[in-house]
Amino acid sequence: MTKLVCVGACYLDTILDVPYYPAEDSKLRATSLQARRGGNCPNTLEVLQQLLRERSGGHDVKPYLISCLPSVDAPATATIVDSFGPGSPVDFTRCIFRANHKDPASSYIIRSEETGSRTLVNYNDLPEMTIDEFITVANEVGDDDAWFHFEGRIPETTLQCIRYLRRSFPNTRVSVEVEKPGRGGLEDLAAEADVVFYSRSWAESKRYENAQRCLSAQSGVARKATLILCTWGSDGASCLSLPSQKAVSCPATLPGQTISVVDTVGAGDTFIAGMLFGLLCHHDDWDTEKKVQFAVQLATCKVQQDGFDGVGAEVLKRP
Repeated sequence: MTKLVCVGACYLDTILDVPYYPAEDSKLRATSLQARRGGNCPNTLEVLQQLLRERSGGHDVKPYLISCLPSVDAPATATIVDSFGPGSPVDFTRCIFRANHKDPASSYIIRSEETGSRTLVNYNDLPEMTIDEFITVANEVGDDDAWFHFEGRIPETTLQCIRYLRRSFPNTRVSVEVEKPGRGGLEDLAAEADVVFYSRSWAESKRYENAQRCLSAQSGVARKATLILCTWGSDGASCLSLPSQKAVSCPATLPGQTISVVDTVGAGDTFIAGMLFGLLCHHDDWDTEKKVQFAVQLATCKVQQDGFDGVGAEVLKRP
């Protein structure tokens, strides 16, 4: 059985929908409020577990989450674990529980109905994972058939984590997200990974005009990678296989398909879930274009609804 170990922060999100983004020092009534669990890796795992459950013929993937959480008996920790639903296949036992901490990392998201923009304010008082803590967990779950996926937070520590895996489990596969603009050290992570996921916001911060130009330039950075990908909102996503330089681009909508965007929070995480599903469960029977097309359609389905419920089943039932 292949172990998929996702390493990243877990948040409790409060989402406010507003008619327009408020001016500083003004007062505005929200039109709706939602509270739900968030975080890149938890979102990805929530979607992935749907895909694993719905896959005909079963699967041989065991998902793990490594995240810093409040103390094991904190109500917030129970809320986070329960958010994955009863009987979740995700293993939380390797999370790092912070004794004497009751509050989770929190994210407050303001969504403008006027422009569709999302403004995020985060708060996290939990001490970050150390390299020694990661080594302890990696030695418990790591092996040469494992796949480790990193959100790309705290690049200095993440780089140490990846290099430890390379030394201790040489055949372990590693994927990483290069997402947040202005965060130094992300290209160092890309240089060590097998699969790299670039975000549009990061690419635009580097003055790349589209996904293809980002991948072409980054192919010289991600020297160990076999696959690099870049999402581009309504234009879908592109990927570049290395070293063959074979490029694939898939639009967000199919010919004749029209969509109504409801909620873009977690769309990139959903795309990553689709790609990991394809890479782990359909590595032989889906070519790269099919994997990317599936992941794009999964993300397109997600943005048409609030949250992630039923996204996997909806896309898997399509021909």
